[in-house]
Amino acid sequence: MFEDEASFGRITEPAHCWAPPKNRPAVPFQRVRQYKTAYGAVSPVDGESIFLVLEKSNSENMNIFLQALSEKFPNDEILLCLDRASWHTSKKLLKIPKNIVFFHLPPRTPEMNPIEQIWKEIRKRGFKNKLIDSIQKVIEIFNEVVRDLSRETIISITLREWIEQLI
Repeated sequence: MFEDEASFGRITEPAHCWAPPKNRPAVPFQRVRQYKTAYGAVSPVDGESIFLVLEKSNSENMNIFLQALSEKFPNDEILLCLDRASWHTSKKLLKIPKNIVFFHLPPRTPEMNPIEQIWKEIRKRGFKNKLIDSIQKVIEIFNEVVRDLSRETIISITLREWIEQLI
């Protein structure tokens, strides 16, 4: 499985959209600095996934995520590919479950982590050109989009040729 974190919040980023010919679309915009951090892990091979919205990225929340991952897949040995964020390598990660083994990706290689495209897909499906009136609504939209991601969609976005060759 591939793991990563991403922030979702109330700052809108205008995106391309369709409009009738000779009309300029009006796109809502806001800069409210409220965020939550989404932790996620996906399996490009079978489309399994887990997502968890927490307060921020740190070792304490990483421990919570690892426990949730372990509990969701209790009978699996999980090779968890992740970047080298400080909370992934911290000595405060005391609660690494027995069924999870870390594999760190090379530094500065987000293109090797296919979950990065899942974050883009979630933003495209739920957060494009919208004003969101509360951080609770951000969490609701995020969870709704994640619920609608099918295994087939996750596989189609994340499965790379080099991953298939390793199987």
